Amino acid sequence: MIEILSPAQVDQARVTGRLVADILQAMKARVTVGTNLLEINAWAKEMIVGAGAVSCYVDYAPSFGDGPFGHYICTAVNDAVLHGRPHDYMLADGDLLTLDLAVLTGGIAADAAISFIVGDQQRPEDLAMIETTERALAAGIAAARPGAKIGDLSRAIGTVLKSDGYLINTEYGGHGIGTTMHGDPHVPNTGRPGRGYQLRPGLLLALEPWIMADTDQLVVDEDGWTLRSSTGSRTAHTEHTIAITETGAEILTLPSAH
Repeated sequence: MIEILSPAQVDQARVTGRLVADILQAMKARVTVGTNLLEINAWAKEMIVGAGAVSCYVDYAPSFGDGPFGHYICTAVNDAVLHGRPHDYMLADGDLLTLDLAVLTGGIAADAAISFIVGDQQRPEDLAMIETTERALAAGIAAARPGAKIGDLSRAIGTVLKSDGYLINTEYGGHGIGTTMHGDPHVPNTGRPGRGYQLRPGLLLALEPWIMADTDQLVVDEDGWTLRSSTGSRTAHTEHTIAITETGAEILTLPSAH
């Protein structure tokens, strides 16, 4: 179902979006070499519960996962790119970490993801991959306005990813969001302009370019959740929740200090 939110619901989405962004930035500032992924999950739980928010992940049990996710944040390391289930792993210098978080406040969800390098060993190819997803996300947001079609956003995102030489998987991508974390429409990371649902004010979308260094094929980890590159190559993922307004798109998942 495609949800069109009321102005009051969009106002609430702004509150949720800021919380998501603030938690992600707090996690990024706190993570160091030697941090355990389970510590990150515990920090996320503490901040979500402390804010009076509700996790979108703990009880989440879609058809593509193996039972309830059971954790408060996705932690994807190196060759993991999506749905990274926190486990007993201590981050090493140079690890490429993606944190993906979705919560509800006041009955409205927001979803965002950031990728960054842990420690000092920052490989140029990793930084370039992260920067590509950020530029692709910016292109998708710039294409989002009333009257545009989903295919216009997908084309804008895909043009950046392809121009930098990356293959694109369309099994997973952006999505509608509102009273639930995942809704219609699906927003693939490449597409044809002028196709798909026509955007209108009150629509919320989570746009999320993600790439793998040398493949477009995924494999599922033995935990039943974590999706990894089939070749073991590094990955990156960036995501914002946006609201379609009368004049364009508003990014809802910017931190308070932005």
